[in-house]
Amino acid sequence: MAAVIAPLEIAIHPGEHPEGHLFGWTFNLDTIWVTIFVGALVVGLGLWARKKLTEETTDHVPTKLQILWETIINEVTKQVEANLGKVNPFVIPLATALFFFILFANWIEILPTELNEDVHLLPSPTADTNLTYAMAAIVIIGVWTFGVRQKGLKGYLKHFLEPYPYLLPLNILEELVKPITLALRLFGNIFAGGIMLGLIAGLVSLAPAGIPVGGFLAGVLNVVWKLFDTMFLGALQAFIFALLTVLYFGMAGGGHGDHDEQHDEDQDAQQGEDKLHEKHSDADRAPAEPEPAH
Repeated sequence: MAAVIAPLEIAIHPGEHPEGHLFGWTFNLDTIWVTIFVGALVVGLGLWARKKLTEETTDHVPTKLQILWETIINEVTKQVEANLGKVNPFVIPLATALFFFILFANWIEILPTELNEDVHLLPSPTADTNLTYAMAAIVIIGVWTFGVRQKGLKGYLKHFLEPYPYLLPLNILEELVKPITLALRLFGNIFAGGIMLGLIAGLVSLAPAGIPVGGFLAGVLNVVWKLFDTMFLGALQAFIFALLTVLYFGMAGGGHGDHDEQHDEDQDAQQGEDKLHEKHSDADRAPAEPEPAH
């Protein structure tokens, strides 16, 4: 009898979701309920963290959570301002909220909620392009709105002609591609991780020389892959999405903050010159000391 080296067939059904229909529209129900669940989780944790961060201690010493949170926000703000200059204050909270939402949406895959190969209660919603495209659309519309408010409509549209007017088509194409790449980068990594889990599950029937090692091997690889893909790559993709959000906002308002800083520097320099000029004038007006008699 020939040894079974590998399973003959692995059932992987990418992109399949329980669907609902309303007014001719099709909705992926699992993506909707998991998105609501993760959103409620992030909001709940945020409210709990705010309560802990604002509560007064008896010894007036900051708690560990307060110190940790302030350190994270200060470091993020410092890095952003060091590379992009000062950006609008709402950009850092927006990027932070997106980071934690995407992080929990990715990490939820690690929970054992797959009842069978057809029923998965809490799949990662970021493995569905409907959610990633929606988040990318929110980001890019916010970026365009921010850019117009910072520079004015004419000033913002002018940057499409820079550095040379003949690059206008490429600059427009680049702007339109930004949300697509932002969405597909996140979707592709999370979706590929789900396919790998399906491939690992197919190893259960592996039995070389009649030895049923497939179950043990699949269990070990499943844990290892979830730790690497879901925990590490999930956190990395959340960080990249948040970082690109900050970069896009920084580029949209580029030049406005620099102009303000340069204006302040010019004012300081002018004030310094005026003070120096006043000192010289006072010295010129001072009466000369009489020369000593010989």
